[in-house]
Amino acid sequence: MSTTSTAAHPDPAAAAPWRRVLAQTLFETRAILRNGEQLLLAIVIPVIALIGLTRATFVELDTGGASRIDFLTPGVLALAVMSSAFTSQAIATAFDRRNGVLRLLATTPLGRGGLLVGKISGVLLVEVVQVTVITLTALSLGWQPDPAGTLPALICLVLGTAAFTALALLLAGTLRAEAVLAVANLVWLLLAVAGGVVLPADQLPGPMAHLALLLPSGALGEGLRSAMLHGTLPPWSVIVLLGWTAALGWGARRLFRWH
Repeated sequence: MSTTSTAAHPDPAAAAPWRRVLAQTLFETRAILRNGEQLLLAIVIPVIALIGLTRATFVELDTGGASRIDFLTPGVLALAVMSSAFTSQAIATAFDRRNGVLRLLATTPLGRGGLLVGKISGVLLVEVVQVTVITLTALSLGWQPDPAGTLPALICLVLGTAAFTALALLLAGTLRAEAVLAVANLVWLLLAVAGGVVLPADQLPGPMAHLALLLPSGALGEGLRSAMLHGTLPPWSVIVLLGWTAALGWGARRLFRWH
């Protein structure tokens, strides 16, 4: 009797923590890749920018002796990280917060910590897709990165993801969803144009060149260019990205409101 009852009514205990986080990670990943607007921002626009800037020879670029594709690919990868770790994450989290999803999930066995880990892991999985697509596109256009820069580039990508995810959570947890939608897209556009991402900071006009080096966008762009062109990772990029991650993470932890 006891055996039959147990078989008919399985143990309702929560799944193991890693299973809960994995399920949330896959959900976050699918949510981004199934959303047309976020998919456009995360993959389509960076790929179009890479192909367009590489083929558009009428656009003059100081590549420092490198080929256009070798010069542009690191910046486009940095742009892709910004789109997924910052813009997409900020908007998705803000609307989840407005709709009560965050408050609901925080009370489940997943918990607040599991929810945040799932969101960050989801961003990393999306970035794997982005890097794969952009890398294959760049290789088809003749990209020849420095093999010694693989590890430095991965370190830079992780640090950049941490900094921009912290910024995304800070915005999403403090502003109204509609405001986050506008601010996140505006900040992405400003950083893409004048933040030292696609173009190096030293090619920006006037004081913008000095400012860009202090921004997470400029540090990420410079770090990836140095890694993929020369096989090195500038200490300044690491310091800037770690500093922004610490400051923004502290702010998000103190100011984030779950509902």
